[in-house]
Amino acid sequence: MTIEHRPAGIHLLADLAGIDGGLLADPAAIDTLLRDAALAAGAHILHSHFHAFGPEQGVTGVLLLAESHISIHTWPEHGFAAADIFMCGAAQPERALAVIDAALRPAHRSVRTIPRGQL
Repeated sequence: MTIEHRPAGIHLLADLAGIDGGLLADPAAIDTLLRDAALAAGAHILHSHFHAFGPEQGVTGVLLLAESHISIHTWPEHGFAAADIFMCGAAQPERALAVIDAALRPAHRSVRTIPRGQL
């Protein structure tokens, strides 16, 4: 009998560049985007908090999930966003990233996938 090990969760670290800065400065829009992403991944939203650093400046925020979290930090002046998507259970973080990609339309992206823990 073979015992199959699986990660406790999947952690995606996404660097998204070449984004229209106007898409990165509105905390309400980014909150909505991450909520849509979480739901597309099959995650359950518990709480969110987003902070804007001023007009046309960056946003930092986190969506707390029953399956872990999605966080983002944006630099509109550089057209850059760093997203952190960590999910466990049946949630599919790749689906969340696909929603974020479709909305922000980065010209360049770098994604690292990190399996977390072993069950």
